[in-house]
Amino acid sequence: MRRRPPPSNEADLIEEPLVNLTPLIDVVFVVLIAFMLIAPVLDIDLVQLAVGGATEKKEAAFSPIAISIRADNSIWLQGKQVTLAALEKILMEEKKRYPDRTPQLLPDKQASFGTYQAVKNLLEAAGFEQMDVVLRPS
Repeated sequence: MRRRPPPSNEADLIEEPLVNLTPLIDVVFVVLIAFMLIAPVLDIDLVQLAVGGATEKKEAAFSPIAISIRADNSIWLQGKQVTLAALEKILMEEKKRYPDRTPQLLPDKQASFGTYQAVKNLLEAAGFEQMDVVLRPS
């Protein structure tokens, strides 16, 4: 005796599509591995903060290379206003004159970050490996 197939509706024939997550998981693992391999190689600028609190005050050591960035983004070296082009030449000479000194950068709170970055790049181009950023309390 033969069995009859059950009556079929059109709704029963429509199947929900299956979602295959395997390619998605593979891509996520490849990206994760890429980040794990690249992360140790990245060169990140670090700013080390001085230890101490409100009870301990330290006077900043005198540096013959003191660069101020004022609120109007003007750059001052040793109390004289200079342009970026002139600052580059002066920094090259100062590096020859004081090779072991660390320049001090005194940025104003209202100055733009671009001016700070431009001065920092000039210091690096002149051969300075470190700089002191002196922040004035508000």
